Amino acid sequence: EDPTVSTTGHIDRAAMKTSASKRMAASPEKIFALLLDPGKHGLFDGSGMVGDQIAGPDRLELGSKFGMNMKFGPLPYRISNTVVEFVENELIAWEHFGKHRWRYELEPIADGQTLVTETFDWSTALIPKAIDKVGYPTRHLTSIEQTLDRLAEIVEADEIGST
Repeated sequence: EDPTVSTTGHIDRAAMKTSASKRMAASPEKIFALLLDPGKHGLFDGSGMVGDQIAGPDRLELGSKFGMNMKFGPLPYRISNTVVEFVENELIAWEHFGKHRWRYELEPIADGQTLVTETFDWSTALIPKAIDKVGYPTRHLTSIEQTLDRLAEIVEADEIGST
């Protein structure tokens, strides 16, 4: 199956990365604007864990720190993140105290569309073997695919509404 047509993902245990990609009918700039606003992350989160923003800027950039309300099942918690990778309209990644990263990469493709790849990268984690042992790479694959589907619905509806 062509990974640019539907949301398809994979787990690369050797590289310690779980990722999925999806073609979206929106410009990189429009998609990136949504990713830069942590107050909107809960709108497209496919895991059901991301709540509202509790601290930080309205627009992220390299080095930005932002806090989020989260939940793991019925248990609420708060997490602080730092943007550790950033290229305007192309790449953003953040990490928290565990040092594993959530990364979004945007690649312009034909007809004004964008290929968006989300990656859970546990190669940078403090204890990567523990992350794999508890099953996060496998669990996160479904969440990543659902996140990309939700992100596409939002940016594509907005694209249609603005024409």
